[in-house]
Order: sequence, then C-alpha cells, then structure tokens
Amino acid sequence: MKNEQIILKSYPQGMPTDENFEFRTVSVPDLQDEQVLVRTIYLSVDPYMRGRMSTAKSYVPPYQLNEVLKGYIVGEVVESKSDRLLVGDKVTGELGWQRYNAIDAKYVRKVDSTFAPLSSYLSVLGLTGLTAYFGLLDIGQPKEGETVVVSGAAGAVGMVVGQIAKIKGARVVGIAGSSSKIKYLEEELGFDATVNYKEVDNVRRALKEACPSGIDVYFDNVGGPISDAAISLLNDYARIPVCGAISAYNITSLKDDFGPRVQPTLIKTRALMKGFIVSDYASKFKQAASDLGKWLAEGKIKYQETVVEGFENVPNAFLGLFKGQNIGKQLVKVSE
Repeated sequence: MKNEQIILKSYPQGMPTDENFEFRTVSVPDLQDEQVLVRTIYLSVDPYMRGRMSTAKSYVPPYQLNEVLKGYIVGEVVESKSDRLLVGDKVTGELGWQRYNAIDAKYVRKVDSTFAPLSSYLSVLGLTGLTAYFGLLDIGQPKEGETVVVSGAAGAVGMVVGQIAKIKGARVVGIAGSSSKIKYLEEELGFDATVNYKEVDNVRRALKEACPSGIDVYFDNVGGPISDAAISLLNDYARIPVCGAISAYNITSLKDDFGPRVQPTLIKTRALMKGFIVSDYASKFKQAASDLGKWLAEGKIKYQETVVEGFENVPNAFLGLFKGQNIGKQLVKVSE
C-alpha cells in the first residue's frame, strides 16, 4: 500500500511558499509489535508550526529538512498489533503530515466520536481549547464585571477564550480583521463589543471606545501594534496571558518588529505579563477537558471550523493562516 506524505524541502525566509514543501509517495511500513496504523481523517495546521520551520531556538525542536512534517491529527486505526487499540478505533495525536502513520499505540489517544464530531478533538476539545482554558483561567483569572480583551478573537483559541470569559461573568471585547468575523463574534458568540482593526483609522482609539473602563485582562494572540494599543489601556493589576505573536512570525529582521517599551506601563499598573505553553499544564488536561466538554454539551461554548478538502491542499491551508482566511480552527479533511 502506498502512502503520500509532505516533507519540509527548505526553511522559509519570511512568508512560507509552496516551494518550501514537497509531496512524496512511499510504501506504508510493516507494523512492529505494539504499533498501530492510523489513517488520517482530519489534519490540523497551526501558526506555531511556522516557528518550527526555522533553526532558531524555541520551546520545541525545529522540523528537520527532508523529513515529514508533524502536527495534530484525528484518524482511524486500520491495522493493529497492540492490545491498547482495535481496528476501527478513532484516535488523535501528534503525527506526520501523511495519509497513514505507523505509530506506537501509547502515543495516540482514543476519542469518542459519539460525544462530539471528530474534528472537535483538534479544536475546542483539543489543544486550542486547552490553550484558551489555561491561559485565561490560570494567568488571566477574569473576575465578574471585569473587561477582557482578546486579539485574534475569531481564531480557534480566541473564540474559546472569549466564551470562557463570558461564563466567568466578564465583559468581553474581541479584536478581529473582517466583517464576517466581527459578525460571528457579536451575533453567534455574544461578545459585548468588537474592533475590526482593518477598518478603523486608529486601533487604540477604537479600543478605548470599546473599553471605557479600561482593560483588566488582555489575552494576546497577535503581538505587534494591536497589542501595543491594548497594553496602553491596562488597568491597575491587569493580567496579560501571552499566547501567540503571529504578527511577527514571518519577519526577516528584528528591525521590522518594534514598538513601545512595555516596562513603564507594567510598573505603573503593576500588571502581570506572562508567556505560556499549553504543555506546561499537561498534568491538568483531564480536568480541563472535562470542563470544556461540559460547557460544550450545555451550549455555553460554540465553535467554528474552516475545513479544506484534500490532502493536496495541506500547504495552502497552512499558508492561509497568515492571511487571516480562517474563522476558528483551520483543518484539512483528508478522508472520510
């Protein structure tokens, strides 16, 4: 049986292009003891992957050239040499960008497709939901009546952040970059106010109007000028969970990414600004997944996915992340 896979042909310089990726066809390997063969159904593409397409020091090792790229996948076990999993079981894990993965059974987790759609285990019930949960509740610690601002609010993490903040009784303001995203945040998710940063003359002024009482929690997904504006409006003892900085992921020089110094503002407001990685909370994943599942079942959390069909479109789906083409989680449907 043949297996199609995607390898990293070269490290991007600035914005990635199709030329950085290469499709290859190889044979599916024979299984070893305790391994399973997983057929990819849904494949996730995520902004953090751009950081791994570089040799620069980061919190995860870089992807290696001429090797299969990796990301989170939901798939079906089609062959098993392990008592842990049976043929037909649905599983998720960090696997290669390929149609089939031969993997030790202990490295994937069985999921229940009767509770929620399989794709949700890569979005609201997956790492993006967990990222929103821990970043907001552990670092942001929103209190009833406070103002929570979320940048990248229509992304997979941002939309969950805003809804958890609403559950906790906060006033939620979302920042996004299109009228369709703004409409979704307001009409579907119940955000109290929004700012379309692409349609306002002055982001800080628009954000100040949306936050007349200042900002108590700023969940930062983007960095750059938008975050500069938000940080200038912090209340005393504000909290800033720093989740992402997509505005800077494709810069080629530090000269292209500069802004106000944050230290005076942090001192004056006694604010907390803390970066985090969701894997820091691995020991607490079970409780978080239980809470997210409960809120989803109760209708307190909704989610949106942007799904592209076809394994051949994986690179295009990834590149689209940096053009703001997706609402919610960007996925590729590889098979039924």
